[in-house]
Amino acid sequence: MNANVESFLRVLDPADNSTGGGTASAVAGAMAAALVGMVARLSIGKKRADTESFFSVASAEAERLSDTLFGGGHEDAHAYDAVRAACRLPKHTEEQGVERHQAIQHALLHAARVPLANAEGCRRVLELCALLDGRSNPNAASDLECARLLAHAGLLGCLANVEINLSSITDEDVKTELSRRADELREFARAGGSLDPVA
Repeated sequence: MNANVESFLRVLDPADNSTGGGTASAVAGAMAAALVGMVARLSIGKKRADTESFFSVASAEAERLSDTLFGGGHEDAHAYDAVRAACRLPKHTEEQGVERHQAIQHALLHAARVPLANAEGCRRVLELCALLDGRSNPNAASDLECARLLAHAGLLGCLANVEINLSSITDEDVKTELSRRADELREFARAGGSLDPVA
């Protein structure tokens, strides 16, 4: 089974209590991006001929984002598994205690960076939604709105996972930098998104 699909199924599995919001939020972003790609494809040929390249580029970027975010869901599940594994390391001696602490901090840092990267992907999906709004096929307007809602939920959900992992990180410089980036994304979500050129 594809590892990304397996991680998603872990979210749905009532016997799995380890794969949760971070993976679900990334998958929400992946679904949003897939919908954006669909809307862009459905818009090719529906407007002026000079917009065909615009929709083709938007569709290609959305497809890449969908793949990246779906993979990000699996990476989030793996990151949490690493935190749990570090917490289970022995701490019977002082040396073991130091090694365990270092392993936990390393795992927590990765577990904060992964959802932050996923949040940034969700932000780009929201930017694509804004770029397509009013220009895409009106028959797919509800699909574009669903994409926007999913991407917004994915963004906020990923940021919630960043925050909870940052609370246990002891490196203040790293914590400050990651918090700054998370705050920028949170402000973007509050502002409702902005327009950036399609890369």
